[in-house]
Amino acid sequence: MSEPIQEARRPVEVIVDLSNIPVKPVGKKEIQQLETALIIGTLFRPEIVELLKDPVERATWVDSLAIAASALARSKAGMMVPQIAEELGRSETTIRSHLSGKTKAGKLVAETYEKLKAGELKLSFPFVSGFKIEEERVKKLEAELEEARRENTMLKSQLEEARKRIVELESLISEKEKLIIDLSEQNKALSSKNQDLMNKLESLTRLIGELKKLLESAGF
Repeated sequence: MSEPIQEARRPVEVIVDLSNIPVKPVGKKEIQQLETALIIGTLFRPEIVELLKDPVERATWVDSLAIAASALARSKAGMMVPQIAEELGRSETTIRSHLSGKTKAGKLVAETYEKLKAGELKLSFPFVSGFKIEEERVKKLEAELEEARRENTMLKSQLEEARKRIVELESLISEKEKLIIDLSEQNKALSSKNQDLMNKLESLTRLIGELKKLLESAGF
């Protein structure tokens, strides 16, 4: 008995339309929506998908793209660079480089934003018999993105601890400087007193010498 012929699986393309994402976010929720859209929209660009196949490049790119997307989303919400840098735990120079497109990650995210703004950002996912081919890859990218966010939180905590330590050291330095000034003033005062004592000693020595001469002349 012959085996039943299986029906050929036909690929089905599912389109995800991101045109309803706010391009001028107001509040944390809309910022997160824009941030997520920028990250996903950029990660699924063909050139980025190729880069992410390399484990070394993947670790670097996921973090860079996440920071660039987070910075741009906050910038579009009206946040200033110092505030963005503090919230994301990165230097102001890094944030400005991403926002100005000097970094490749910043440039790609900016291009994704322009597509989103123009209503052209749509993602396609191929399905075969109802099973998404890219599902495993998406899960990996989501896991890596979450890891990057955890690392960012950890770095922010470390940065805050470093800032507290700097404040403590600055306070300690200020105290030491004040102590040095006080000791310097005390040293000046002691030097002045010492000079007065030396002058009095010299006067006393001359007086003793004169008394000796008087006694000698008087026959003593």
